[in-house]
Order: sequence, then structure tokens, then C-alpha cells
Amino acid sequence: MKIVVDDLSGPEIAAFLEEHVRQMRSITPPESKHALDLGALRKPGITFWSVIDGDTLVGCGAIKRLDAGHAELKSMRTTPTRKRSGIASLLLKHILTEAERAGFTRLSLETGSADFFLPARNLYEKFGFAPCEPFADYRPDPSSTFMTRTL
Repeated sequence: MKIVVDDLSGPEIAAFLEEHVRQMRSITPPESKHALDLGALRKPGITFWSVIDGDTLVGCGAIKRLDAGHAELKSMRTTPTRKRSGIASLLLKHILTEAERAGFTRLSLETGSADFFLPARNLYEKFGFAPCEPFADYRPDPSSTFMTRTL
């Protein structure tokens, strides 16, 4: 498996992210959906990685710069057929290393509060993330869980 910076130009990643946004819309109320679409992920200040196994895209994740020392974890996703196979842990470890290398001292995230998101929340806790108040432009939302960690 390899993790590569992705310029988001390929059709495979476009379809992968479209499926991600569609799934989030089916689970989360519209006012609580914070998954970024392809256009938003191409904006400056975002670094996006894809996880490739052989020739197959199996996961992705990104960080969005909030300020000089703080970034947000975005678009963490593993293909449904490969969940619980270590891909998310491998990618999250990579992202934490790269965020620190980029000079960030804090990484925060928003994820859902529904049971569907429990595996994600458990993963983040395993990597040292703890609950926090809403950050950046987020507002309190019963459908959201906010987490952060120092790098």
C-alpha cells in the first residue's frame, strides 16, 4: 500500500468522493453535513492524500489549514469493502506526521455523533484525539462531535 498526495484530477477519486458525500447526505441532516465535495477539496490550504493498494484506491484523507498552527482533518474515508483492515490507522498516522512536519501544533476534526460514526470516533480516540468545543466556523450541533489533539 502507498499513500500519495493527490491532485484530485482522476475519475476514480472523483467517484470515490462523490460516493462519500452521497453517503454523508443519507446519514446526516443537511444542515449538519460538513463533508467537502471535490471542488472544495481543491481549494488552497488543503492537502489531500489517497491510499492506493496495487492499482486500487482504498482510502483518502486531507488536512485543511485553519491558521499557522491549527489544521482540520477532513474527508477521512476507507472503501466499505476494506473497513477494519488497518487502512484508516495507516492513513491517520501518516496525516499526523505530515501535519506536524508542516508546522501545525494542533489538529482538530468534526465527525458525526450518530452510531454510524462510532468506529471513526474510536479510531480518533486511539490516536489521542479528545472531545473539544466547536472550532473554526462550526457551531454547536447535536449531530456533530468535535475532537482535537496537540501535535
